[in-house]
Amino acid sequence: MKIGIGVGVALFLLVVGFAAGGGNGASSTAASGSGTTPLTAVAPTDTAIPAQAAAAAVATTPPAVQKAVPNLVGMNHQTAQDTLQAAGFYNLAEEDATGQGRLLLLDRNWHVISQQPAAGTIAGTDSQVLLRSKKYTDP
Repeated sequence: MKIGIGVGVALFLLVVGFAAGGGNGASSTAASGSGTTPLTAVAPTDTAIPAQAAAAAVATTPPAVQKAVPNLVGMNHQTAQDTLQAAGFYNLAEEDATGQGRLLLLDRNWHVISQQPAAGTIAGTDSQVLLRSKKYTDP
């Protein structure tokens, strides 16, 4: 059984009302003369986005800008990342070009050996650019 958030809130308020002494039909606040009113549950409203509106929002997303991928081979890994981001490419991936599976923790200690897609390729700025790098101390 699926319960919406509004129904869950209403049930919570009812439970709080019973726990506060409102479950026996007489309000304990009225009896004490404090002048406050007991909590009343409110019917939830449906706040779900209609499927048509959600589909329209997806359909109106503009296509990614097409740009040439810059040449990054031989560049310091950090500088290569900065260059890609300045060109509008933010979907970046990296890997150890030696095949050792090391993580590139200090990007400035690595340099780019190859890239995918190749330099000059026209690609959407939402496309992934893979940088394969190795440490400066690697043979």
